[in-house]
Amino acid sequence: MFIKDKIYGKFKIEEPVLVDLIKSVPIQRLKGISQYGYSEPFHPKTDFSRFEHSIGVFLLLRKYNASLEEQVAGLIHDVSHSAFSHCIDYISKTGSGKTQGHQDNIFNEFVKNSEIPKILKKYKISLDYILDDKNFPLKEKLLPDLCADRLDYTLRAIFNTKLISSQSLQGLLNNLLVFKNNWVFKDLKSAELYANLFKKLNSKYYAHIDAAVMHQSVGEYLSQAISKEYISYQDLYTTDKEVLNKIKKYHKNDAKLQYLFAKMNNKIAYKNSPNNYDYRVHVKSRIVDPLFFDGEKIKRLSNKINKWQKIIRDELKPKTYYIKYFTKKQP
Repeated sequence: MFIKDKIYGKFKIEEPVLVDLIKSVPIQRLKGISQYGYSEPFHPKTDFSRFEHSIGVFLLLRKYNASLEEQVAGLIHDVSHSAFSHCIDYISKTGSGKTQGHQDNIFNEFVKNSEIPKILKKYKISLDYILDDKNFPLKEKLLPDLCADRLDYTLRAIFNTKLISSQSLQGLLNNLLVFKNNWVFKDLKSAELYANLFKKLNSKYYAHIDAAVMHQSVGEYLSQAISKEYISYQDLYTTDKEVLNKIKKYHKNDAKLQYLFAKMNNKIAYKNSPNNYDYRVHVKSRIVDPLFFDGEKIKRLSNKINKWQKIIRDELKPKTYYIKYFTKKQP
């Protein structure tokens, strides 16, 4: 199997377990899941699929010679995402807009109920080992640390939003090293550039009011469809397109559904209005504190640039928006 990736280049994949996993239903389903939820009406042509991201995490780990097991863990890390990704956090009892962790909370159970355990068993790879993140420090770490998951979605977002040129993006990637199971930039300049790009993405996309509106409105739309039994909760584990196609058949007879669809498609104006609002919405906020080489020593960006300490404290707090829509009351 050959894979050509817009960030990491060309790879030949020969390990049967990886080929089988890539071809499996859980991984292939991710082709129909938006990384950001339903962002096209708000930020056209910036999004990418969970499949592209999952392949990206796997390839990034491969590029830096991670173990086969860690590559497997990276490849499957997003299979528990529902249609519209984190929008489900706004309707599920196991999710929260502040943490957006629903897919993590159900991950182990989801994987165990899929074909993945059978594939791993075929190649004598322990499922329990793969499900334990402590075994994979390159793949997954808590904010504000870097990990393959965080690096990949950031690099793809930088590429799609053209925050810097493709050449500069490759230069940034070339200045990234793995040292003692940590992602480390070669110098302060690269670490600071990456951290500032990440901050811009968080401010403009991940934790912006647009993200709050998108997540809340899609969540409400899905809730309406479930409550009316237009779809089942289990339908959310198909794809974005399949869910929308099922619901759209009911638009003409459901005025509230039409209204909610208009909101999630950015057809109704809104603003942040703390003193007069229709919805209070929380969104997860993200920031990073990269490691870098300072001579022969490894330091954090916040150790070198004092203001970054305050930025981290501020940006790790969930953002709250008070959304007011400028239209007549919903049906």
